[in-house]
Amino acid sequence: MQGFDILTYRKGKGRLVNEQRFVRRRAKLDGRWVRYDLHDQPVRFLQGKLRLRQITRLCEDGHQTQIITSRSDLRDIEVAYRMFERWRQENFFKYMREEFLLDALVDYRIEAEVPTRTIPNPKRRALDKQIRLARTELAQIERQYGAAAADNTEQNRSTMRGFKIAYGKLGKQLRATRGRVSTLIEKRRNVPARVEIQDLSERAVVKLATERKHLTDLIKMIAYQAESDLFNLLQPHYRRAEQEGRTLLHELLAANGDIQVSQSELQITLAPLSSPHRTRAAQALCELLDQTATLFPGSALRLRFAVRPPPCIGLAFPGSPPHRSTVSGPVRSP
Repeated sequence: MQGFDILTYRKGKGRLVNEQRFVRRRAKLDGRWVRYDLHDQPVRFLQGKLRLRQITRLCEDGHQTQIITSRSDLRDIEVAYRMFERWRQENFFKYMREEFLLDALVDYRIEAEVPTRTIPNPKRRALDKQIRLARTELAQIERQYGAAAADNTEQNRSTMRGFKIAYGKLGKQLRATRGRVSTLIEKRRNVPARVEIQDLSERAVVKLATERKHLTDLIKMIAYQAESDLFNLLQPHYRRAEQEGRTLLHELLAANGDIQVSQSELQITLAPLSSPHRTRAAQALCELLDQTATLFPGSALRLRFAVRPPPCIGLAFPGSPPHRSTVSGPVRSP
């Protein structure tokens, strides 16, 4: 390829890779450790004219996800990381609606939808999900059945008939699950992949006005990207960043604070957070932001950030300084 590279999922039915051929990969990428079970192989398309690379990931539930790429210079785990950790619009929008509530700021206007426009069939999508779950269950039963066959002692059950009798219940589950998978696949064959919008509802179909929706989506993407940048700065200074990093940022953005303006600076001092270790992490983030020397938009004021230290609380009287009295006994009048 000239001028661009390929990195995408392989759609459709692909040949599954034997689970024994997967290799556990582990690497530190973008400052954090990632782990995948991967299989790397060359593939060809267009009657052998297009040669690419397929990297397959084995998930914990037995599902296999195939990635196609033209990059042969990257390690398999780097390709997988770029694919699975990349920005995906549908996940961003779902997160933004739940966390930022920006939908409440938008004045919605609707316009008529084209009734003959086709979309993925919801019924087929539901069948796809049922088939995936059934295949996962089938793979687990097949592994149990195979393990039982491998451990079978020839002295006890020298014939296949004896083995089937001994493991009759497991064999019955295996046959029933295979039958369910076949039934679902046969049912899916009769369901079209796409349907017209007018076939899904008898009512007039409407949608958000395109221009307004694009503006809303743009705001959501910018806000989430800004939060992600703050999260990356916070990670080295907060041990539980993977579990609580974004929650800490939400608390930080909602914290009370003071604003002071001078001739050259705009100083923002936030109140302490809910715990000392979160306050220390927030202070470290403020120091990093100070180093960027960012100007407040539309002015020449340099932004300064800080977090007030938590108040010192004495053991006897809340709010009193934590020093001990030099009086060792009761005070008596002369």
